[in-house]
Amino acid sequence: MVKKAVLATPAELPGEAVQAERFEKARSAQATAVLEDYVELIDDLLASDGEARPTDIARRLGVTHATAIKTITRLKREGLATSKLYRGVFLTPEGHGLADRVRSRHRLVVDLLRAVGVPEDCAELDAEGIEHHVSDIALAAFARFLKRHSP
Repeated sequence: MVKKAVLATPAELPGEAVQAERFEKARSAQATAVLEDYVELIDDLLASDGEARPTDIARRLGVTHATAIKTITRLKREGLATSKLYRGVFLTPEGHGLADRVRSRHRLVVDLLRAVGVPEDCAELDAEGIEHHVSDIALAAFARFLKRHSP
C-alpha cells in the first residue's frame, strides 16, 4: 500500500497592502543591514587597532576593496563616518551610536537564541542576520522573556 503525501494547505494570502508592507520592511532592513555591519566593524577596528582601513574592512567583510570604498562613501554621505587621507575611516557620533545600537541588538538576539537552546556558534551566526530585521517591539519582547526566564 502506497501512502499518499498530505500537503499542508497554504495559508490564506494577506491583503495586497499588508503583504507589500511586509516585503518593503524586509527590503528596507536588507538595505540598512550593510551600513549597520560596516559601522559595527569600523567601531570594533577602531577600538582594537586604533584605525579602520578600507583594506581591513574589505577583508573582514569578505568583499572587494571597491565595494568597501563604495559603502564607506555611502556611510560618509549618510553622516555616519568620515575619512582622512592615509588615516582610514572614523565614525561620527551618529555612527558610534548606531554601532552601539546594532551591537546591543545582536547581543539580545544571541541571548534569546541561547535561552531557547541554540548552540553558541549557531546563535552568533543566526543573530548576524536576525539583528537587522527584528523590530523594536520584538526586541522588547525578547528582553522581557529573558528577564522572566533568567536564573
